[in-house]
Amino acid sequence: METVQAALWVVIVLVALALLFDFMNGFHDAANSIATVVSTGVLKPTQAVVFAAFFNFIAIFIFHLSVAATVGKGIVQPGIVDTHVVFGALVGAITWNVITWYYGIPSSSSHALIGGIVGSVIAKSGAGALVAGGILKTVAFIFISPLLGFLLGSIMMVIVAWAFRRSRPSKVDKWFRRLQLVSAGAYSLGHGGNDAQKTIGIIWMMLIATGYTSAGDASPPLWTIISCYMAIGMGTMFGGWRIVKTMGQKITKLKPVGGFCAETGGALTLFIATAMGVPVSTTHTITGAIVGVGSTQRASAVRWGVAGNIVWAWILTIPASAFVAAIAYWISLQLFV
Repeated sequence: METVQAALWVVIVLVALALLFDFMNGFHDAANSIATVVSTGVLKPTQAVVFAAFFNFIAIFIFHLSVAATVGKGIVQPGIVDTHVVFGALVGAITWNVITWYYGIPSSSSHALIGGIVGSVIAKSGAGALVAGGILKTVAFIFISPLLGFLLGSIMMVIVAWAFRRSRPSKVDKWFRRLQLVSAGAYSLGHGGNDAQKTIGIIWMMLIATGYTSAGDASPPLWTIISCYMAIGMGTMFGGWRIVKTMGQKITKLKPVGGFCAETGGALTLFIATAMGVPVSTTHTITGAIVGVGSTQRASAVRWGVAGNIVWAWILTIPASAFVAAIAYWISLQLFV
């Protein structure tokens, strides 16, 4: 009886840790959802975070759990995951999120979590325990998502510039201040739909490993879905203000028309990735879209040095979080065996 109670407490603690990661994901990535709409002056910061959090949560009613299934069942071979692996993965991801948040670097919470899982699993059973297809698909989108965001953002900007070429700048600005609310809502919807599912996936993975749900179930328990969407929405409401300035102003100066095009390009990329079940980075996506919008004006409109520093953070995310996760896995084994 005591053993069963102890196991239940371990599960409760790990679920709480996963929800903390989800909260930090929203907190960290809030900047991706609201940076453009705040930097262009369309919404005040407090209005923007509430607006984004609302759309984060209602994504629960729109998207299938394809990304959750990829994280929960498509990255690690069956039977490998245990509570030590989950603990290591979450500690690795949370540590990297805290470091990048502190220094104002818009890194990927998504890839920090994937890196955490990879590091923990390799520490336990070696690279052969990973599902190559799931890992390769996720790694491929490190490059595909910013490129797709760049392409769609720049195409949107060219289309809008051509469509409104005879309109007065003041009239264009007025229209796109309103339209940017639509694009910001769509981007926040995509953010919630993709990112909340990653935490659902790791909780699902743990529940399967501990026997609280079956690997054959089509979806995780309803409480995991609701709690994860609530956690990411709450995180977004608190915002990641250190990163807003980087995303909204340091890469390129945005006007409402540019903000609309970047958010629309980013939202389309997220919708495509979520439909495919790929745990994509919202940070990579919106950065690519912002750079795409800036580059249609002139190459010098983009501060390539800032963009380059962000890319380095992307490259380091998976190995850095994997390294911390492997150490956390070893510590967990020493403390709780």
